[in-house]
Amino acid sequence: MEDKIKIENSLSQNLIVGWFLAKRDIQHANKWTTALIIFVMTLTFLNLIVVSGILVGLIQGSEDAQKKYSTGDVVISSFLNRSYIDQTPKVESIVKTLPDFKNYSVRYTGGALVESNYRDTIKPGDKRDGVSGSLLGIDPKQEQDFSGVSKFVIRGSYLESNDQDSVLLGKNLLYEFTPIEAPGFQTLKNIVIGQRVRLTVGDYSKEYFVKGILSSKVDVFDTSVVALDSEVRKLTGQTTLDAGSIAIKLRPNADPIFARDFLIKSGVGDYARVQTADDASPKFLKDMKVTFGILGSAISGIGLVVASITIFIVIFVNAITRRRYIGIMKGIGLNKRAILYSYIYQAFIYAGFGIIIGMSLIFFLIKPYFAAHPINFPFSDGILVATLPTSLWRATILLITTMVAGYIPARIVIKQNTLSAILGR
Repeated sequence: MEDKIKIENSLSQNLIVGWFLAKRDIQHANKWTTALIIFVMTLTFLNLIVVSGILVGLIQGSEDAQKKYSTGDVVISSFLNRSYIDQTPKVESIVKTLPDFKNYSVRYTGGALVESNYRDTIKPGDKRDGVSGSLLGIDPKQEQDFSGVSKFVIRGSYLESNDQDSVLLGKNLLYEFTPIEAPGFQTLKNIVIGQRVRLTVGDYSKEYFVKGILSSKVDVFDTSVVALDSEVRKLTGQTTLDAGSIAIKLRPNADPIFARDFLIKSGVGDYARVQTADDASPKFLKDMKVTFGILGSAISGIGLVVASITIFIVIFVNAITRRRYIGIMKGIGLNKRAILYSYIYQAFIYAGFGIIIGMSLIFFLIKPYFAAHPINFPFSDGILVATLPTSLWRATILLITTMVAGYIPARIVIKQNTLSAILGR
């Protein structure tokens, strides 16, 4: 007899009975109520993933653009105490021997004063319409093959190899796109395609036609005056072919760390710095990504609390309205733990269905959609950052939280006196 009671009160027996009771309760529950609860759990899971994923994706989109259009997979730049990459032609020849090499872009850099009303007579004390900007010298065809920069020309047209008298202006240099008026900060006003501007580097000046306006959400283009590489060397007085940077793109799935180490071992490290795109990523972007991740988790936590409260109320109301039924089950000898487990199972089922639906929406609908149609933020094309390990971890948190939220009210009701429950007191 004692063995029989032990069997009936064993953990496995209570779990089996609890599962049976949970399934029966859900099957006989109002379908619309069940669907609403699962809908709330789905929204909660989406909130846990999507909010932080979009906030982090805002920065990730900027990093991806920098890698795709600016640095490539590996970037070679001058040492901090140098202005140019020493022996650039030799470095180029080594780059072309790189395993998984796809293409590259050699860029010449400098700084210049850009003026638009230099021909106008101005009053004493007035400042000319000018701005200090970066110079970026490119080979038009090579840069186009590397970054496809021509698609960022929002007005006018892209440079040709014979455009010695033309430049492209980054949108951040123009008041039309950066309408900021602050002490010490100037932008060019009333710029139109075909207009002449004057570039001054040191004591050397030259007039150029504005051939196009660039808008790429990548600083290397948006804050620069883009000209032919030969013109930038002429403006800066450079007599060699030593460049400011070389951006290298590898074939898909190639290892940028291996490529970096290969270049260093091949001697490029003697002439310049060699970094992967991650190495060259500004620290403030990494800090912002961490900050936005924390902020997104905090916002998602609020949704988790709301879902927990929802489950608490649902289970509590369900248990309260069925007190007499619970009392009868206890009165005929059903172990109260089996009844308690049934409510925990119900919470688990609600959360489980919500997570499954949420996972499907994220990885088969929402994430692919944002990858194909990024969110148009002012300084980046935002995507949804969601990885399977992170999603599974947050799903586990939601499951545990929901089960605890189901356990507490069920325990409160089940602990009531059996006779009082049967009599409805």
